[in-house]
Amino acid sequence: MAAVAAREGHSVSEGQKTGLSPEAVLAEMKKNGVTHVVWLPDSETNWLFLLMKADPSLTLVGVNREGLAFSAASGLYAGGKKPLILIQNTGMMESGDSLRGWAVGMNVPVVMMIGYRGWTRHGVNTDTAATYTERFLNAFGIIYYLVESDEDAPRISMAFEEARKTKRPVAVLVADEYHGFNR
Repeated sequence: MAAVAAREGHSVSEGQKTGLSPEAVLAEMKKNGVTHVVWLPDSETNWLFLLMKADPSLTLVGVNREGLAFSAASGLYAGGKKPLILIQNTGMMESGDSLRGWAVGMNVPVVMMIGYRGWTRHGVNTDTAATYTERFLNAFGIIYYLVESDEDAPRISMAFEEARKTKRPVAVLVADEYHGFNR
């Protein structure tokens, strides 16, 4: 990731050298056959967005509320596609009923990549959204994987395998939303 940023003329922080790169995320999407990315655009995923937009194998489906991501992904799955949902933890929590009714209730094996806003590995969350994220997922019985760096990127494939095996949504908590995605 650092080499790509340096090559493109971007400055690279220490966090970016060890963080999660958009290139690693896109590679995992492609490895797992993602056809559609259902997402709510935000500034934190800008570099990932630019890579996804340039990839002809992906169709981006923007939604204006996170709750709509679950119905859109469920419809895509019913139509034989392989969607991925890309949202932030705050929106996921606001979308509880849609998650319950569409993805969980219909046994949709979709991976949700969730920006873990406010989380720090030091245990002092900077936003209460982080305090409730894992509790929310546990309440719905949703298995999740934490991803902080490119070294963790294979956990994204583990999430896809878990979703396939259980026929349920699985979450990937992206704990590096302020480094690799937002150069």
